[in-house]
Amino acid sequence: MIMLEKKNGLRVSLPVFMSYIVMGFVDLVGVITNYVKSDFGLPDNEAQLIPMFIFVWFFLLSVPIGIWQDKIGKKNMMNIGMGITAIGMIIPFINYSFPVILGAVVFLGIGNTIVQVAANPLLQDATPKDKFSSYMSLAQFTKAICSLLGPIITAAIAIYFGDWKLVFLVYFATSVIAILWLYFTKIEERKPIDKPATFTSCLSLLKNKFILIMVFAIFMVVGIDVGLNTNIPNYLSSIFDLSLEQASLGISIYFTAVMIGRFSGAVLLNWISAKKFLFWSIIFSLISIMAMIFAPTLLIARISIFMVGLGAANIFPLIFTISLQKMPERSNEISGLMVMAISGGAILPPIMGVASENWGVVASLYVIVIAFVYILGSSIYTLKK
Repeated sequence: MIMLEKKNGLRVSLPVFMSYIVMGFVDLVGVITNYVKSDFGLPDNEAQLIPMFIFVWFFLLSVPIGIWQDKIGKKNMMNIGMGITAIGMIIPFINYSFPVILGAVVFLGIGNTIVQVAANPLLQDATPKDKFSSYMSLAQFTKAICSLLGPIITAAIAIYFGDWKLVFLVYFATSVIAILWLYFTKIEERKPIDKPATFTSCLSLLKNKFILIMVFAIFMVVGIDVGLNTNIPNYLSSIFDLSLEQASLGISIYFTAVMIGRFSGAVLLNWISAKKFLFWSIIFSLISIMAMIFAPTLLIARISIFMVGLGAANIFPLIFTISLQKMPERSNEISGLMVMAISGGAILPPIMGVASENWGVVASLYVIVIAFVYILGSSIYTLKK
C-alpha cells in the first residue's frame, strides 16, 4: 500500500507540467532525422537509426529506473533525467557528424527515458486523485506544445540563422530552467510502505494479462507516434514533391492536432470514461490513417494528417491512466514497464523504413494501420473488463 502524506496544490503541479515540455524534446527526432538525412545524404533505412538510438533505451533502462526511483524518489529521478537531456543538447556543437549526432541522441534517449518514468507517478502525487485522468491529458497537452513548436522553431532558425542545429541551444536553456524550478519546489510524494520494488517484482506484473496487453498497447502507440513523426516529411516530399522545409511543417500539422486533441481530452474526460474515450479515439484514428493513405491531393493529405493527430492525441495518456488506476500501489513498477514499452519508437520506424525502401512510402503507412488494429483490440478488452 501507498500513503499520501499531503495533498499538493497548483504551485506544486506547475513545475511538474514544465517537465513534460522537456519530455517533448524527444519529438525533435522527426526534425533531426530528416535534416541529418539531408545533410549526409542517408538512405531511409540508415536515417531510421536515429529514432532507434533514442528509443532503444526505453526498453533497456525503464525497469531499472523504476526500481531506482522507488529508492531515491521521483523528483530526484526527474532532475537526473532532465540533466542528462541537457547534456545531449550540447553534444552536437562539439563536432557535427553522423556518429556525433548518434551520440547526442543516446543522451537524449537515456534522459527522456528517466523523465518519462518519473513524470507520470510524480504528477499523480501532485494532483487530486479524481482529476488525474484530466491532468494527465493536460500534461500531455503541455508536451504537445513543445512537439508542435519543434519543427517550427527549427525551420525558422534554419532560415534566419542558416544553422538548424542552434535549436539545441534553445532546448538546453529550457532544460536548465526546468531543473532549477523543480529542484526548489517541495513535493510530498507517495511513499512505499511495503517492500521496495525489485526487478523481479516489476517483471512479475507482466503475468497479469491486463497489464501485459496494456504494455504492448503502449509499445504500438509510441511506434505510431514516432513513425508518423519521422515519416510525414518523407511522405509529403515523395508523394507531393515538397521541399524538406515545407514537408517538415507537416509534423507541425500533426502536433497541432495532438495539442488540440489533448486539451479537448483534458476537458472531456471530466464527463466521459477513459475506456470509452480510448475506444472511439482509436476508431477515429483508423479512419484517418486510411484517408491519409488514399489522399488524392496535398490538401486532403494535410487534413488527414491533422485528423490522425486529433484521434491519436489521447491514446497514450489514456492507456497509462487506465493502467495506473488498476494498481495505484504499484505505480513505480507499472510506470517502468509502460516506459519500457516506449521502445516501440525504436522498432516500428525501422520497419516502416524497410517497407518504404522496398515498396514505397505509402506501404510504410500500413505498418501504422496494423498497430492501430492491435490497440483497438486492447481497447475492446478493457471495455469488457
